[in-house]
Amino acid sequence: MQKTLHYLIVFLLVSCSTAEKKPSMVYFGGEIVNPSSDHVILYKGDMTLDTARLDENNRFFFHLDSVDEGLHHFYHYPEEQYVYLERGDSLQIRLNTVDFDESLAFSGTNEQVNNFLVELFLASEQEEELVYSLYGLEPKEFVYKIDSLKNLKLDALNSLSEEYELSANALEIARSGIMYNSYIAKEAYPFYHKKKKGEKAMHELPADYYNYRSEVSYDNSRLTYYRPYYNYMKYHLGNLSYMDCEKGCNTGKKMVKNHLHFNQHKLKLIDSLIKENELRDNLFRNVAMDYLLKYDTEENIEIFIKEFHQLSGNNRHIHEINNLYDGIRNLQPQKELPELIVSDFEGNQVSIKDLGKDRKVVFYFWSAPEKRHFSNMIKRIDLLKENYPDYSFIGLNVRTEHSRWNNMLEQAQLDKSEQYWTENFDDVAHTLIVYDPNRGIITNNGIIVDAFANVYTSFKVE
Repeated sequence: MQKTLHYLIVFLLVSCSTAEKKPSMVYFGGEIVNPSSDHVILYKGDMTLDTARLDENNRFFFHLDSVDEGLHHFYHYPEEQYVYLERGDSLQIRLNTVDFDESLAFSGTNEQVNNFLVELFLASEQEEELVYSLYGLEPKEFVYKIDSLKNLKLDALNSLSEEYELSANALEIARSGIMYNSYIAKEAYPFYHKKKKGEKAMHELPADYYNYRSEVSYDNSRLTYYRPYYNYMKYHLGNLSYMDCEKGCNTGKKMVKNHLHFNQHKLKLIDSLIKENELRDNLFRNVAMDYLLKYDTEENIEIFIKEFHQLSGNNRHIHEINNLYDGIRNLQPQKELPELIVSDFEGNQVSIKDLGKDRKVVFYFWSAPEKRHFSNMIKRIDLLKENYPDYSFIGLNVRTEHSRWNNMLEQAQLDKSEQYWTENFDDVAHTLIVYDPNRGIITNNGIIVDAFANVYTSFKVE
């Protein structure tokens, strides 16, 4: 307690200091109302910098000798958000996990740019329906509307930079968030317009429609882990792959439905366009995860993984991709359920292999933090039980404290004999490839029928 008080005093002194020389030490802390775990983790990119425990007042505190200036992010299970840090910063946050992003507020040095980034994030979320409604417009009118939204944010940023002295890096991060969010909408427009209007071919675009691409940077390491930039790259590569295939491949309308072919295009584009190592690795990983988690034949999966290794064999995520590949091969039809130990409501451990014996089973997944998903899933399972009485439906809980899981079984009045708890999510994710929350695994007498079913789309109900 005395040590924490000492750090807090230093925090306040540094916050109020007017010394000309900027120190290197960084202080970052705050208060979390209704905490959902007992700690906060601070990251730079995908590297963990430090972990801070909450004290008895639900406060946490980081003190770092120095930082690599730029975007970081902090994680408080199951949520995360950005924090922009520079040398000498003293920054505090306050948030309520009930409304994590909406309640998040920064105070201290660089509070202006951090609060602006949160507002920008929330504005983008709130604008999703509006932007979707604009996809039916003609190209020039659509661009005008999207640019108007972009310019409103740029004006707000300009006003902020005139009132407060923002560093060049902070200004670049904030401006990039605005620009790349608008670029995402423009990349998506041809596809959503075609869908909304029911057109058979892509709408003809003005000759200058893609001029904004001249502003795109493929090697900005400061933006590698910034969501607007990274999401833009995914849209952009998908768009280029589609257009490239449409012009140069004899696949006709099946170009995207041929999942292997389409993702081979993406791999080649990343290899030719992206030179920044971490962005390159992350985008290769994204394509691999997207492809492997959408079921394809074993033959096609082998073709894809061979090409992935050729182009990105030293990928920083190669161990994860190889594990996913091995896991998917083990979940092919006609194979036995893999060995995975789970616990029943009395604490007895049992293998899912044994749960699947001598009956037809659909395994589904749920998690306490995802309350809406849990509620919807239980309703869906009740409906499936009525329509498929010859199946047993077994719920596997992930990412939930055991006592909370027990309480939820009681509150929802679930049949405890059909519910099982898993302690190690990484083990479950690796063994059963649990990434899609609506995933279902269909088995018959312990033999896999379909390990990549969807509880909403794989079953017909009356």
